[in-house]
Amino acid sequence: MVKVYTSSVINAPADRVWAQVRDFNGLPTWHPLIAESSIEGGDPPDRVGCVRNFTLRDGGRIRERLLALSDFDFLCVYAILESPMGVEDYVATLKLTPITDGDRTFAEWSAEFECAPPREQELAEQIGQGVFQGGFAALNTLMTRR
Repeated sequence: MVKVYTSSVINAPADRVWAQVRDFNGLPTWHPLIAESSIEGGDPPDRVGCVRNFTLRDGGRIRERLLALSDFDFLCVYAILESPMGVEDYVATLKLTPITDGDRTFAEWSAEFECAPPREQELAEQIGQGVFQGGFAALNTLMTRR
């Protein structure tokens, strides 16, 4: 089992950051790797069990199911159903924690998954740095512009 963990500080209050990321269909509004997204079956994007189907800027398509969403804990958990990355049993958690000193946000994004052993290091780096850290950097830029 591969485990990836990334954390960052976002220079905005947690409730403001959460308002941006809680929309399970909202990735294209803040993540630089995502071109477009839709929720299958017309479900609302905050209904646990809904499936988002999104296209990456490089043309790849990923389907993910929302497993948990907590406005109280600023927490989102989801699983990849289909992906060109070659991962299986992929479950990720995005969690925000208020930093009261300076009204900032401590952001954590983690994932566990299975993949072919020769690709473990490559995928851990791609997901941790490219997807998670890239998303945090984009969120920080977006939040500080507002």
